[in-house]
Amino acid sequence: MINVTLIPGDGIGPDITLAAQKVIEAAGVKINWEVVEAGLTAIEKYKDPLPDFVLESIQRNCVALKGPLTTPVGHGFRSVNVALRQEFDLYANVRPVKSIPGVKTNYNNIDLVVIRENTEGFYSGLEHYIDPKKKIAESIGIVTRTGSERIVRYAFNYAKENNRKLVTAVHKANILKYTGGLFLNVAKEVASEFPEINFNDKIIDATAMQLVTDPTKFDVIVTTNLFGDIISDLTAGLVGGLGFAPGGNLGYDVAIFEAVHGSAPDIAGKDLANPTAIIFAAVMMLRHLKLFEPAERIEKAIMKIISEGKYVTKDINPERYVGTREYTDRLCELL
Repeated sequence: MINVTLIPGDGIGPDITLAAQKVIEAAGVKINWEVVEAGLTAIEKYKDPLPDFVLESIQRNCVALKGPLTTPVGHGFRSVNVALRQEFDLYANVRPVKSIPGVKTNYNNIDLVVIRENTEGFYSGLEHYIDPKKKIAESIGIVTRTGSERIVRYAFNYAKENNRKLVTAVHKANILKYTGGLFLNVAKEVASEFPEINFNDKIIDATAMQLVTDPTKFDVIVTTNLFGDIISDLTAGLVGGLGFAPGGNLGYDVAIFEAVHGSAPDIAGKDLANPTAIIFAAVMMLRHLKLFEPAERIEKAIMKIISEGKYVTKDINPERYVGTREYTDRLCELL
């Protein structure tokens, strides 16, 4: 029996994480779920968005599956997601992006991965007002040689282990000559240790344009925190949106897998949510646990259901759709 921390999350989180649990069980994987609450749900119960018992559970189990957590915009408590990444030094954010037959998009053959540095940059939390009237704010972006080296090395090792042929370092070294320059120089140094894998670098704005015009030119993208946050959502849009976008946050000892979309409180409890992203995240989790066979079966089952188009949620087909539960039940039947 494998112990895994489960954070259901806010809004539609409990609906979609329950779907993921059912699908994993239908695939024959026995998991002991340790359920803990964070985010708005925890605020209401414990006056704390990230109680100590959540951290203790993750530390104990080393693996967690997490639903979406609401972060207030411009006020309120700081992002729980960012806090978790920094607490456990989850330095690598991995976002696979792959075309799904049956989802209408402009491209049909996308298969790339965005690997983002997860603990530094402008998400370091070093920001403040510099005048008493709070009319001038300053945010400090931190880029270190250590942080840059380990994320680029992770990207190259990922490429090597997954038969990827090209790693692209994305930066803004032409303008941010110190921070961007440091990241780029380190990327070039690490790339020289992997001669079997092709390497190039691109400026962030050019990358955004090229991803929209021809995403097939990319294989593995490695970049800094803020750029990676933006690019990973952009690439998700190329394959149908965040409803199909899983993410993994990985460190040396702990890994947290998640649906990266929002909590969508307007449809919570209405049997309308698309659980595909969290189930794909569960697939990533199973592969992390070396459970490759059930992970492969779940992924194939999702592809089959969506390509057939008969049992899909409203966001996939607004004219002919089923609810969260029926979509999940169909997946379980296939498994």
